Amino acid sequence: MPDGATETPAPRDDPTAMRVLTALSFAHLLNDTLQSLIPALYPVLKDSFQLSFAQIGLITFTYQLTGSLLQPVIGGYTDRRPLPQSLAFGMGFTLTGLVLFAGATHFWMLLLGALVTGTGSAIFHPEASRLARLASGGRHGFAQSLFQVGGNLGSSLGPLAAAAVIVPRGQAHLLWFSLLALGGIVLLARLGRWYRRHLVSASSRPKPSGSRTASPLPPRQIALALAVLAALIFSKYFYLASLSSYYTFYLIDRFGVSVQHAQIFLFVFLFAVAAGTIIGGPVGDRIGRKYVIWASILGVAPFTLALPYMNLTGTVLLSAVIGVVLASAFSAILVYGQELMPGKVGMIAGLFFGLAFGMAGIGSALLGKLADHTSIAYVFHVCSFLPLIGLLTAFLPDLHSRDGAAGRQPD
Repeated sequence: MPDGATETPAPRDDPTAMRVLTALSFAHLLNDTLQSLIPALYPVLKDSFQLSFAQIGLITFTYQLTGSLLQPVIGGYTDRRPLPQSLAFGMGFTLTGLVLFAGATHFWMLLLGALVTGTGSAIFHPEASRLARLASGGRHGFAQSLFQVGGNLGSSLGPLAAAAVIVPRGQAHLLWFSLLALGGIVLLARLGRWYRRHLVSASSRPKPSGSRTASPLPPRQIALALAVLAALIFSKYFYLASLSSYYTFYLIDRFGVSVQHAQIFLFVFLFAVAAGTIIGGPVGDRIGRKYVIWASILGVAPFTLALPYMNLTGTVLLSAVIGVVLASAFSAILVYGQELMPGKVGMIAGLFFGLAFGMAGIGSALLGKLADHTSIAYVFHVCSFLPLIGLLTAFLPDLHSRDGAAGRQPD
């Protein structure tokens, strides 16, 4: 599509667009299943390579920081020049990273595999988020939630796959999952062709009269709102890093469960995250993104503060509640940011996905270092206070007062 061409969402009742959203969500499931195998492998890698918690954190840091730095750059570029073919290309990087992890014999090979996998994620997410918006029919929150729930379901399946295939047989059996990556490349290539046809069609249409390309807010207020959103993402993903990277170690250390049982309990948490993801977008479409952000970030604080004092059953149940409540925030934050800066869909998607990756990576590295010097239990006590940062939501402007709808950009 030429620079500056209009991107018009597919009609609300277009069955083809709904099939595209469903297929894109499934592609996200494949992508994140493969990428979630990395933290699911940590107990195996720790024993095989005699890794410290700091080294485990460094693997996550490398993977997440790569995605964090590249995604805003890629998103900003594709705002000017969309690249439909990059969807399949990103999955190709993920496949390469998977092969590197399967054949790793030294720690530096694990870091290289993490870097390549992070690059694949950085290429995939901004354009996939733009495609979800194009196929949304104006239901931007719903589309982003459906897209996100595929990724979160994939993240929840990684530990199960690791427990069933890799933990009992070894890291080399990671290669079996390359079949999923190949299937993802085929699916994303087909979605890329639909995406390209839609862009060509949209570029020939007149721009809808209700659309905006400039924010209704002054630059200083936009900067403040973006800073608040960044702080909220910091709170959410630092806390999620403590669970996704170290939850299995916490369960093993405190309750003496086996590695395979710990992986299953991690699946329960991650599946709850997937279930919660689908809530935030549609509810935000109806009542406003800001209310969803309030309830998700600050509302989870009582549960996180109680978690370190629970027994095994209480820990597993409470972690599921935390997953459901906390997961509803990201879609609301992402669409709020896109409404805050209309016309910057790819840049905002890249920025927020990049922040999410970066915060998770930095959090994993710092928390691993803290765990080496204290204990995993101490890390969970410290992280329980992070959702209180949700109080900053009070500084977000009410966009619905400017749009005439509950937090919705005009379709």
